[in-house]
Amino acid sequence: MEIITTINDMEQYYYFTPTPVGSLLIIGTNKAINALSIRDNDKTDLPVLSKTELPDVFVQCVAEMDAYFAGSQKGFTFPIAQEGTPFQQSVWDRLLTIPYGQTTTYLQLAKDLNNPKAIRAVGSTNGRNQLWVAVPCHRVIGSNGTLTGYAGGIWRKKWLLEHETKHRFGSQGQLF
Repeated sequence: MEIITTINDMEQYYYFTPTPVGSLLIIGTNKAINALSIRDNDKTDLPVLSKTELPDVFVQCVAEMDAYFAGSQKGFTFPIAQEGTPFQQSVWDRLLTIPYGQTTTYLQLAKDLNNPKAIRAVGSTNGRNQLWVAVPCHRVIGSNGTLTGYAGGIWRKKWLLEHETKHRFGSQGQLF
């Protein structure tokens, strides 16, 4: 996945695409996707593009998201750009290394960043992730194995983890 570091002064575009867990709002420029958020509907006051107006990066994003939900896409290659502090960027970069169908904990993420005392900052940064599914914050769980905090709702986090487990390990794989 190509990571672009700046999004200032670029025209933003908006597009909704359906998923099995709600409407996915894609926000980006003609160079990169800046935000992906899941919604219960596709209602917004934003100027949403039609499918025929989509920049190439949006076409790629939609195709890869469709493939992800079909179970054939395990990672993403469309360019992303998410603004944040160097610490936030380090957490989001680490999220990109969590393998499809696997989980880690907030504590383990903090340890991986050589800062085990930063567990709360890691959790907070995880919650500020703007790139739903593409930067897989849903793969982070509590140290006791529980599904904790998820902006899209715990039921969606559970659905995503079960979806990945099923497509990685087959119907025999059970995460929860």
